Amino acid sequence: MEQQPTAIEATVETVFRIESPRIIAGVARIVRDVGIAEELAQDALVAALEQWPRDGVPDNPGAWLTATAKHRAIDLVRRRERYARKLEEVGRDLSSTAPHHLDEPADPDDIDDDLLRLVFTACHPVLSAEARIALTLRLLGGLTTPEIARAFLVPEATVAQRIVRAKRTLATKGVAFEVPYGPEREARLGSVLEVIYLIFNEGYAATAGDDLLRPALCEDALRLARVLAELMPKEPEVHGLAALLELQESRAGARTGPSGEPVLLKDQNRLRWNRMLIRRGFTALGRANAVATGGLGPYALQAAIAACHARAYAYEDTDWTQIVTLYGLLAARSPSPVVELNRAVAVSMAEGPGPALEIVDALAAEPSLRDYHLLPSVRGDLLARLGRTTEARAEFARAAALTRNERERELLLARAEGRGQ
Repeated sequence: MEQQPTAIEATVETVFRIESPRIIAGVARIVRDVGIAEELAQDALVAALEQWPRDGVPDNPGAWLTATAKHRAIDLVRRRERYARKLEEVGRDLSSTAPHHLDEPADPDDIDDDLLRLVFTACHPVLSAEARIALTLRLLGGLTTPEIARAFLVPEATVAQRIVRAKRTLATKGVAFEVPYGPEREARLGSVLEVIYLIFNEGYAATAGDDLLRPALCEDALRLARVLAELMPKEPEVHGLAALLELQESRAGARTGPSGEPVLLKDQNRLRWNRMLIRRGFTALGRANAVATGGLGPYALQAAIAACHARAYAYEDTDWTQIVTLYGLLAARSPSPVVELNRAVAVSMAEGPGPALEIVDALAAEPSLRDYHLLPSVRGDLLARLGRTTEARAEFARAAALTRNERERELLLARAEGRGQ
């Protein structure tokens, strides 16, 4: 029989899960290696599990863990002659949480925050998208390897290998533990936002498996987006992403039925939409508008589209004309076949299924959509609205064969058999 953790052990683990991103970030500033930083943070956890049951829980447990990990980091630096130069840098003020580094030029817009350094390091474009996601969830989300594996329905060994290889790549490539500045910051920020967006999307509409939603992933992504918005208040796309995730998450309670089956947007009970998250989304979108120059970016435009849905208390009240306009701006700013497919859906509501079908048919030969189940799903819906029932059912059947999510497959098969709307 598995032994249950004691109250103090549970406290240690809870505190560590909350504080681990900042602990790792603070230690990584000293040792300049996220892999070593995570090991030293784990050492601090072990020390707490040994000492707290005997000595009691400290008044500030997070500070205790941070101080313990940093002291071990400093000891490690002192033991290694090849880190002598770095020791000299950190030795000027070991208690400082944000020292000035001589290798970073003075810049009025420079952001000196350990946690932000960790975000940019974990999401460095030298890593693959899968590696960035796994490392971010591990270091910043506080998830264990088994938890990440369960979230993405992949073997634990696969996730473990991704994390190990990511740390090794960062070390061998000499990736600096820093917040980039100038033009590089804008380029690197895109990678950070992409990782958070991908994590949220996998929770919002699971690629595979028996469940449509994986709420824990949405919560992790939303928390990361909020933290990033606090750390980078002058970046409009950071606020845009936060707004988008707040508004998307606000619908979560209405997107599935009692048995976990998907509920389409037009059929959702909007009284179940989370008004607090909607207000947060509107606030974040307002901040994006306030700091934007030269128009809104892709995430903020998507948030503006989500805001149109959030403002409509009934499906029939949706301002589809405005949504078509926003999708046009999004297509001009960040063109992609998926954006065009989404624009077609909006056009179908604003102008009718005929013009929308022309847009969708023009995407039929697009290689990137060849295995994308939403293309035949949208086409099937448009054909059904045009009264071309036999063709519509064939499209729904094709979409069902392409999706790897069981809940979506059930819905599409029902429509293929004429049982759905």
